[in-house]
Amino acid sequence: MKLNELRDNPGATKRKKRIGRGPGSGMGKTGGRGIKGQKSRSGVAINGYEGGQMPLYQRLPKRGFNKPNRKSYAVVNLGLIQKFVDAGKLDGKADITEDALVASGLVRRKLDGIRVLAKGEVTGKLTIAVTGASKSAIAAVEKAGGSLTVTSAAAAE
Repeated sequence: MKLNELRDNPGATKRKKRIGRGPGSGMGKTGGRGIKGQKSRSGVAINGYEGGQMPLYQRLPKRGFNKPNRKSYAVVNLGLIQKFVDAGKLDGKADITEDALVASGLVRRKLDGIRVLAKGEVTGKLTIAVTGASKSAIAAVEKAGGSLTVTSAAAAE
């Protein structure tokens, strides 16, 4: 096979429809836009416009509330922490703090704090200090003989 012998599969490509190229093309003169009116002209964008009728997005009721001062936590699973300890990226013997998690590359940035969830297994004895943790995560770490301390009480659920 040579470069000049490369071909696409038959039927894989389709010729582009050339609009406004004479009456023989079937798309000449008005180019499929009909006659007159807003949509026949250039520079028209009427997304969501329903011809004077109240648009659907305005007819539907507003729902919910977005809390302006909502806290956003970086989430880490216990299984990932254990995997990083096994790989030697985190020191399992020392305290695992939020700064250590960021330095290891497990968490990109702290945001409003780091929250530990219980997905995955913990085999080693770990000492973890974070902003938040689920009850099941705390139980799993204590079951393995370690300790998980939550620095702010409001974050723990």
